[in-house]
Amino acid sequence: MNAKPATHPVDLVVHIDDTLGEQRRQDIELAMRQEAGVLDAHFTRGRPHLMVVEYDPDAIDSFAILRDIHRQSVHAELVGPV
Repeated sequence: MNAKPATHPVDLVVHIDDTLGEQRRQDIELAMRQEAGVLDAHFTRGRPHLMVVEYDPDAIDSFAILRDIHRQSVHAELVGPV
């Protein structure tokens, strides 16, 4: 069964407080992409503390995304939409 594409995807900026290595950042990106409603997740080049998460607001909200990031054992705050 194919998921219905998001009609109005939202980009959310999240500040990661922890200093993470490249592999740890990749692991978090992968984990976030596997969350229902998350369309993409990536750290910003040159700014390793900023992560952009593209998501479908009909499927997940920003607080659930933050909770999912916290489950990766990192400290983070929502910065806001892009």
